Amino acid sequence: MGIFTRFTDIVSSNINSMLDKAEDPEKMIKLMIHEMEDTLIELKSSCAGVIAGRKKLERKSDNILEKVELWSKRANLAVSKGRDDLAREALLEKRRFAETAETLGNEISEYKGLLTQYHEDIQELENKLASAKEKKRMLVQRHKRATGKKRAQEDIRRSSNADTMARFDKLESRIEQMEAEAELVNIPKKQTIDEEFDTLATDDEIENELAKIKAAQYSRKNDTA
Repeated sequence: MGIFTRFTDIVSSNINSMLDKAEDPEKMIKLMIHEMEDTLIELKSSCAGVIAGRKKLERKSDNILEKVELWSKRANLAVSKGRDDLAREALLEKRRFAETAETLGNEISEYKGLLTQYHEDIQELENKLASAKEKKRMLVQRHKRATGKKRAQEDIRRSSNADTMARFDKLESRIEQMEAEAELVNIPKKQTIDEEFDTLATDDEIENELAKIKAAQYSRKNDTA
């Protein structure tokens, strides 16, 4: 495929339409960008060749115009010396170089027109390339968001499976057991039989001592009365 054929295909292509139809849009846009960059390099290389060719013609044209000026001066010199025969020869040479200069001038004009077209084509392709790169950036961002969303959904599904729920149930049971054990700590300890008899004996001693105190106080009141 020639460079201009590729260029025409690229600039006339509808990027959005091509990406919509592509099975792998990200891969497609990368290929498109690669093709555009290659075509752009070839366009610039061809443009550089045209510029070099124009400069070469301009140098040749300048040399021919110097010849035209030289033979014009020689014709004038021959006339001043009465050598009309030499003057005629000089004018013939002048005309020959002038015709060549005119041809070169036309070629240079064609080169300038070609360069103008190259510059326009390069600018158009660069704009298309910039648009494609922006599309690529957007596709990459969309791909990252989609990947992140997919990963999040997978994490949610994993956290909802039977194994995870079983672990949560086991943890909940463990917490309930710890709560029950904490409550048991606050329940009064049941006395043994020996402890109960000791308590009864202690209670009798206290009651006897209390009775003695009361009796003593009663006796003092009577004595005072």
